[in-house]
Amino acid sequence: MADSAIQVHEMFDTILILDFGSQYSHLITRRIREFGVYCELLPCTQKISELSWRPTGVILSGSPYSVYDHDAPRVDPDVFDLGVPVLGICYGLQEMSNYFGGKVDACDHREYGPATITILPAAGDDVQSSMLFEELSNESQVWMSHGDQVTAIPEGFRVIATTNTAPFAAIRHNEKPLFGIQFHPEVTHSVDGKQILKNFVIKVCKAEQKWTMSEFIGKEVERIRAIVGEKGQVIGAVSGGVDSSCADAKKMLVDKMGINLKIADASDRFLANLAGKTDPEQKRKIIGNTFIDVFEEEAKAIDEACAATGGQPVEFLLQGTLYPDVIESISFKGPSATIKTHHNVGGLKENMKLKLIEPLRELFKDEVRELGRLLGMDDELVWRHPFPGPGIAIRILGEVTKDQVAIARKADYIYIEEIKKAGLYRQIAQAYAALLPVKAVGVKGDKRTYEQMICLRAVETSDFMTADWFDFPAPLLKKISSRICNEVEGVNRVVYDISSKPPATIELE
Repeated sequence: MADSAIQVHEMFDTILILDFGSQYSHLITRRIREFGVYCELLPCTQKISELSWRPTGVILSGSPYSVYDHDAPRVDPDVFDLGVPVLGICYGLQEMSNYFGGKVDACDHREYGPATITILPAAGDDVQSSMLFEELSNESQVWMSHGDQVTAIPEGFRVIATTNTAPFAAIRHNEKPLFGIQFHPEVTHSVDGKQILKNFVIKVCKAEQKWTMSEFIGKEVERIRAIVGEKGQVIGAVSGGVDSSCADAKKMLVDKMGINLKIADASDRFLANLAGKTDPEQKRKIIGNTFIDVFEEEAKAIDEACAATGGQPVEFLLQGTLYPDVIESISFKGPSATIKTHHNVGGLKENMKLKLIEPLRELFKDEVRELGRLLGMDDELVWRHPFPGPGIAIRILGEVTKDQVAIARKADYIYIEEIKKAGLYRQIAQAYAALLPVKAVGVKGDKRTYEQMICLRAVETSDFMTADWFDFPAPLLKKISSRICNEVEGVNRVVYDISSKPPATIELE
């Protein structure tokens, strides 16, 4: 049944974004989703011949590389023979020009910052160039971020926009729908950047704007039913978050949603497998493998119960993978450059017996919240902050022990409780307390102490791909610190993480 199930690319027009390593690549994805068009970000190493679907259009991202670097990422030439519109952004323009025989040279000075493009009048027959810059005036401020630039365009291309320092700021092929721009339309500093991207996707590619959560619900339900069948058994795992009894999860899932819930306390097993391990990637892999071991054992127990009543065995594992998990776990240069392995993307065993179902895999967090709202889910569930799949273990830097878990759990509870009391919970995208693997000298009751440190983290973000730290009122931080130091045994110091993403990630591990 799974083979006959339709895929998301068959349900919605899809723009393919090939990632060459730009820090802005995910922004392209977000912008296009905002237009009501589905898109996917894949590494530039993706072979077009191996795609199981045909994109409606293709975007080549920027890159920190030069096209002349020995290890520079390369585009699959087949992308230019798909017969669909292609837009190269910055490095994407340079790679396109280089492939077709143009010339790319290093700038005298790397160009970062604002520039003004002058849009050249389109030739009478050049309808698509007019479409790309539709609704723009003759001049527009854009954002440059490059060290190389095109100095001679390939044969068969024409210039459609210039700047004072970049004579080939935008080009297009005379016959094929191939475009290249030297600037970054995806960043907010490019005043008309959104409109340029929208024009490319809607006007040039003619993608239908059908990507909405209301459309997605019906089609995804239909897809899952085709995969699972009428009597298929699916097992899914949920975490109680910092609540060790999982009482919150039980209350929400059983009482409010009527889900058949069985609690499996595997805490001792996780702790035993994590004993002595401090490397974050190793911890994530161990947690992912242990998850699957427990899932498969629980599935076997359910199978045995079903066999007695003539029911079907458990065949599927439900995972809550989100699109940022996928992006962070798959690097444009391969596994070695991955930011981190998510337990529900790259952290699962290769010999896993259960088949994966990931209904949220294509969605960003804000889209998931909209989905939950449309499904009529309780606000408490819809607005709950993300809790990492690997659990609190990745919020304990260093070795994970029962005592360390207790410290981290209690500190986190106090932190979130005070945020909610202050009415700030929904203003923050994610907040948590992490236990650091260092100790500091302190004083309690006129006695010297040498105890651990808690790191508080809170961020604002719409997509979890970039994030800014949340600016708490100082009195609230003071109150939280005082409570943690006084109420959590083994802690005498609290620090607040004011790092943005990038360069930091939201979770510490």
